[in-house]
Amino acid sequence: MIPDLQSSILCDDVRQERNGKFILIGLFDAIAARSLPIRYPRLFMVTRWCSGEGEFRQRTRILGPDQKNPVAEGKDIPVRLPSPESTATNVEVFMNVSFDKAGTYWIEILLDGDLKLRYPLRVSKVSTPPVPPDDGARSGGE
Repeated sequence: MIPDLQSSILCDDVRQERNGKFILIGLFDAIAARSLPIRYPRLFMVTRWCSGEGEFRQRTRILGPDQKNPVAEGKDIPVRLPSPESTATNVEVFMNVSFDKAGTYWIEILLDGDLKLRYPLRVSKVSTPPVPPDDGARSGGE
Protein backbone atom coordinates (compact mmCIF):
# COMPACT_ATOMS: atom_id res chain seq x y z
CA MET A 1 0.00 0.00 0.00
CA ILE A 2 1.54 3.31 -1.09
CA PRO A 3 2.04 5.69 1.87
CA ASP A 4 0.88 9.28 2.24
CA LEU A 5 3.39 12.06 2.73
CA GLN A 6 2.26 13.50 6.05
CA SER A 7 4.76 16.39 6.07
CA SER A 8 7.83 17.87 4.43
CA ILE A 9 9.66 20.64 6.27
CA LEU A 10 12.80 22.68 5.53
CA CYS A 11 14.81 23.79 8.53
CA ASP A 12 18.26 24.94 9.67
CA ASP A 13 18.96 22.01 11.99
CA VAL A 14 17.49 18.81 13.43
CA ARG A 15 18.25 17.19 16.78
CA GLN A 16 16.99 13.92 18.12
CA GLU A 17 16.24 13.36 21.79
CA ARG A 18 17.12 10.13 23.57
CA ASN A 19 13.47 9.12 23.45
CA GLY A 20 13.50 9.37 19.65
CA LYS A 21 11.59 12.64 19.28
CA PHE A 22 12.91 15.12 16.73
CA ILE A 23 13.53 18.80 17.43
CA LEU A 24 13.34 20.97 14.32
CA ILE A 25 15.19 24.29 14.52
CA GLY A 26 14.67 27.28 12.23
CA LEU A 27 11.77 26.21 10.01
CA PHE A 28 11.57 28.31 6.85
CA ASP A 29 9.91 28.65 3.45
CA ALA A 30 11.95 31.57 2.10
CA ILE A 31 15.55 32.78 2.03
CA ALA A 32 16.34 36.50 2.11
CA ALA A 33 19.93 37.40 1.24
CA ARG A 34 21.81 40.70 1.12
CA SER A 35 23.70 39.54 -1.96
CA LEU A 36 23.39 36.78 -4.50
CA PRO A 37 24.58 34.19 -5.16
CA ILE A 38 24.31 32.85 -1.65
CA ARG A 39 25.55 29.52 -0.36
CA TYR A 40 23.28 28.01 2.24
CA PRO A 41 25.67 26.06 4.50
CA ARG A 42 23.22 23.44 5.77
CA LEU A 43 19.66 22.84 4.74
CA PHE A 44 17.74 20.03 6.42
CA MET A 45 14.71 18.31 4.91
CA VAL A 46 12.43 16.35 7.23
CA THR A 47 9.76 14.11 5.72
CA ARG A 48 7.17 11.94 7.43
CA TRP A 49 5.34 9.08 5.74
CA CYS A 50 2.25 7.28 7.06
CA SER A 51 -0.73 5.07 6.15
CA GLY A 52 1.21 2.71 3.91
CA GLU A 53 2.85 -0.66 4.02
CA GLY A 54 6.00 -1.97 2.37
CA GLU A 55 9.42 -0.68 1.32
CA PHE A 56 9.85 2.38 -0.87
CA ARG A 57 12.57 4.83 -1.99
CA GLN A 58 12.34 8.57 -1.36
CA ARG A 59 14.31 11.15 -3.34
CA THR A 60 14.36 14.90 -2.69
CA ARG A 61 15.45 17.55 -5.13
CA ILE A 62 15.56 21.32 -5.28
CA LEU A 63 14.92 22.75 -8.73
CA GLY A 64 16.01 26.20 -9.87
CA PRO A 65 13.60 28.91 -11.00
CA ASP A 66 13.58 27.37 -14.50
CA GLN A 67 11.82 24.37 -12.87
CA LYS A 68 14.09 21.99 -14.79
CA ASN A 69 17.67 22.07 -13.52
CA PRO A 70 18.35 20.70 -10.03
CA VAL A 71 20.27 22.95 -7.64
CA ALA A 72 20.56 20.00 -5.25
CA GLU A 73 19.44 16.39 -5.32
CA GLY A 74 19.55 13.88 -2.54
CA LYS A 75 20.23 10.18 -2.68
CA ASP A 76 17.57 7.51 -2.52
CA ILE A 77 16.44 7.08 1.08
CA PRO A 78 14.57 3.98 2.21
CA VAL A 79 11.04 4.32 3.53
CA ARG A 80 10.08 1.21 5.50
CA LEU A 81 6.56 0.82 6.80
CA PRO A 82 5.91 -2.61 8.34
CA SER A 83 2.19 -1.90 8.84
CA PRO A 84 -0.39 0.74 7.84
CA GLU A 85 -0.29 2.10 11.42
CA SER A 86 3.47 2.79 11.35
CA THR A 87 5.23 5.99 10.34
CA ALA A 88 8.63 6.69 8.82
CA THR A 89 10.52 9.93 9.45
CA ASN A 90 13.49 10.76 7.23
CA VAL A 91 16.03 13.50 7.89
CA GLU A 92 18.23 14.57 4.99
CA VAL A 93 20.92 17.25 4.98
CA PHE A 94 22.06 19.23 1.96
CA MET A 95 25.43 20.94 2.34
CA ASN A 96 26.52 24.19 0.65
CA VAL A 97 23.49 24.63 -1.59
CA SER A 98 24.07 27.62 -3.85
CA PHE A 99 21.21 29.88 -4.89
CA ASP A 100 22.55 31.95 -7.77
CA LYS A 101 19.67 34.33 -8.33
CA ALA A 102 16.43 35.57 -6.84
CA GLY A 103 13.29 33.70 -7.75
CA THR A 104 11.12 30.77 -6.83
CA TYR A 105 12.92 27.48 -6.41
CA TRP A 106 10.95 24.25 -6.13
CA ILE A 107 11.22 21.45 -3.58
CA GLU A 108 10.14 18.08 -4.93
CA ILE A 109 9.60 14.87 -2.96
CA LEU A 110 9.44 11.69 -5.01
CA LEU A 111 8.52 8.19 -3.92
CA ASP A 112 9.74 5.37 -6.17
CA GLY A 113 10.22 7.97 -8.91
CA ASP A 114 6.68 9.39 -8.67
CA LEU A 115 6.25 13.03 -7.65
CA LYS A 116 4.34 13.16 -4.35
CA LEU A 117 4.77 16.80 -3.34
CA ARG A 118 6.10 20.00 -4.88
CA TYR A 119 6.25 23.35 -3.12
CA PRO A 120 8.00 26.71 -3.52
CA LEU A 121 11.09 28.07 -1.79
CA ARG A 122 11.34 31.81 -2.41
CA VAL A 123 14.81 33.33 -2.62
CA SER A 124 14.99 37.11 -2.61
CA LYS A 125 17.59 39.84 -2.38
CA VAL A 126 16.98 42.37 0.38
CA SER A 127 18.68 45.67 0.93
CA THR A 128 20.41 46.39 4.20
CA PRO A 129 18.24 48.57 6.44
CA PRO A 130 19.51 52.15 6.62
CA VAL A 131 21.60 53.02 9.65
CA PRO A 132 20.34 56.14 11.45
CA PRO A 133 22.91 58.94 11.48
CA ASP A 134 24.83 59.41 14.71
CA ASP A 135 24.21 63.10 15.40
CA GLY A 136 25.42 63.06 18.98
CA ALA A 137 21.88 63.43 20.34
CA ARG A 138 22.23 60.33 22.48
CA SER A 139 24.14 61.99 25.30
CA GLY A 140 22.44 61.65 28.61
CA GLY A 141 20.94 64.83 30.00
CA GLU A 142 21.99 68.42 29.95
